Amino acid sequence: MTTLPNGVRILTEKVSSVQSVSLGLWCQTGSAAERSDEAGITHLIEHMLFKGTPERTALQIAQEVEGRGGHLNAFTDKQATCYYAKVLSEDMAPAADVLGDMLSSSLIDADELVKERQVVIEEIKRSEDEPGDQVHDLHLQSRWPGHPLGLPIIGTRESVGGFERENLVNYMDRRYRGGRLLAAASGMVEHEEFVEAVQKRLGGIAAGSGDESYDRPVGSDTEHHESKDVEQVHFCIGSDAPAIGDDDATVCAVMNDLFGGGMMSRLFQEIREKRGLVYSVGSYRLPYSHGGALTVYGGCSPEHFAEVRRVVRAEMDKLMAEPPAEEEIERSRKSVLGSLIMSQESMSSRMMRMARNELTRGRQIPLDEIREQVLAVDGAAIQKLAARLFQVEKVSTTYIGRPA
Repeated sequence: MTTLPNGVRILTEKVSSVQSVSLGLWCQTGSAAERSDEAGITHLIEHMLFKGTPERTALQIAQEVEGRGGHLNAFTDKQATCYYAKVLSEDMAPAADVLGDMLSSSLIDADELVKERQVVIEEIKRSEDEPGDQVHDLHLQSRWPGHPLGLPIIGTRESVGGFERENLVNYMDRRYRGGRLLAAASGMVEHEEFVEAVQKRLGGIAAGSGDESYDRPVGSDTEHHESKDVEQVHFCIGSDAPAIGDDDATVCAVMNDLFGGGMMSRLFQEIREKRGLVYSVGSYRLPYSHGGALTVYGGCSPEHFAEVRRVVRAEMDKLMAEPPAEEEIERSRKSVLGSLIMSQESMSSRMMRMARNELTRGRQIPLDEIREQVLAVDGAAIQKLAARLFQVEKVSTTYIGRPA
């Protein structure tokens, strides 16, 4: 890792067995950093950075990466924004230059902004037409009302439609600072070459950082229902969960796999395989720096929803009452480790894991350290965590549809 004088961190991992490189320019800012009048502005900025710079049109930005056979994209989440590309190793420098140009010199053209606001509003409408997607956002909003981590990343039609160029420029000036920026690359990459390419574009970014000041969100046994004329009831049932750096975060990862993480999980076996009540059911965890959530999700016919809820509650109670058998825990340990190790065969996954480790933990977490933590998870630890998370008064439910 190299740190530029303005605080920009540059991180590389050379993998000599491949001929490609995945690179990302990260800004440690997301929807959770938005002020009350900025809902959705981080995501809109992500869109606008593809619309042109003094040196490149939007078409040229795409051509200089995808015209070489590469891939160019970006995403915004609650606590970070990432602009990334995957290219052949020989095209690393031009791809890094494109990303750096976007990040440091985007025009944020007012006419383009008018069009892109409408593009994002169409994206919001599409989400509203997909209750299986929408229910996840509604669940966090209901579980953590008013908290920065509970707000939707995409904003609302009203908030997005009201943004002017000045709003975006001011936000970038406040948040896109050197201490928040990280450039990461994994694959066939030479560190000094990557540093040179990044420094050319990001070396002049203003220094500064600062952290979010919000507290850890705390949810309760709320219930939120949105009536919609759809064929299924789409639901989320969940609790708070450990944050990224908490001591029991690894326990939560193994418990989630056992509980609802795949086809061998208790939820899948009980609700789909034994009862045939759903096509899709499972659970996932969202670990943030300031807390987290563990959520059961699925969709079922209205007449089955009450039974599905009863089974989910029963499985929570069962995990609280007695520790899982060692054989079941061992399957989940292998599942967690297997997913992590297989992800290392993807340069994009390696780049993203490396960057997130730096942004959230301030260091790289060796695979051996994770392996040791996963193998140490036992039934008592899982039962103890379940007893803390799954108490009735801590579990909330959100659903869209018209239950029978």
